[in-house]
Amino acid sequence: MADNERIPTVIADDAHIVYKIHQAAAGSSSPLASFKRLTTRSRNANVREVHAVRGVSFVAYKGEAIGLIGTNGSGKSTLLRAVAGLLPVSSGAIYAAGQPSLLGVNAALMNELPGERNVELGCLAMGMSPAEVQAKRDDIIEFSGINDKGDFSSLPMRTYSSGMSARLRFSIAAAKKHDVLLIDEALATGDAKFRKRSEERVRELRRQAGTVFLVSHSEQSIRDTCERCIWLEAGEIRADGATSEVMKEYEAFSRR
Repeated sequence: MADNERIPTVIADDAHIVYKIHQAAAGSSSPLASFKRLTTRSRNANVREVHAVRGVSFVAYKGEAIGLIGTNGSGKSTLLRAVAGLLPVSSGAIYAAGQPSLLGVNAALMNELPGERNVELGCLAMGMSPAEVQAKRDDIIEFSGINDKGDFSSLPMRTYSSGMSARLRFSIAAAKKHDVLLIDEALATGDAKFRKRSEERVRELRRQAGTVFLVSHSEQSIRDTCERCIWLEAGEIRADGATSEVMKEYEAFSRR
C-alpha cells in the first residue's frame, strides 16, 4: 500500500490513562466500618492513583502489524484495553475505526459449556450469521488443535488445560476479519506448530487490510509477525519504528 493511500485505523493523541486502586486501611473492612461509611456516605481515604500511560501518541494504518514491547508494568496491556474501549482515557484521546477486538489469554468463555458450543457463541457474539457459524465451526476447532489428542470439543471447557483454552480463544477471534485486532499474549501458548499457524493467521489478517497489535514476551513472535514496533517504558513511548531497529534498542536497554 503506497504511503499516500494509507488509511488510519487507530489514532492516539497525547493519551493519558490514570486509574485508581482502593486500599483498605487497618480495620476499615470490618462490618461496623463498612456500615459507618454507608450511613455517612464517607469514602476510604486510602486511594492510590496509577498513571499507567503518559502522553502516548501514534497513528496505526490498515495493513500494519504492530508489536508492543516493554518491561512488565510498562503499560502495554493497559494501552490495548484503552484502544478496545474497555478503559477510559483520562486526558487526550484515542480514536479507532469500527470496534476493535481484544483477544487475551483471559478472554471470557463459558467453562461449563463444551468447546464446540463456545465456538458457536463466540462467533455469534462477533456478528457472524448462524449459517456462517456452521460453515466455520469445524475449521475453527481443527485450527485450535484441541481435538489432536481426543474429542475435547464435546467436553466442557473446565476440562481443558490453560493452553487449550487459549488456543481455542485465538482460533475463534481469528476466524473473522477485523478492522483492528488486539492480541495480548495469546500467541505465547501452545506448541511450536500452533504458534506457526497463529502467526501465519496474523499475516493473513494483515493482507485483508486489517490492523493487528501484538503484545508478546516472545521477541521471535514480534519479529516474525510485525514490521513495526512500539516500545513502551513507564507508560511512555521510548521508540516507534521498524521492528529490527526498535528491538535492537530494546535489547540494549534490557542488557543494562
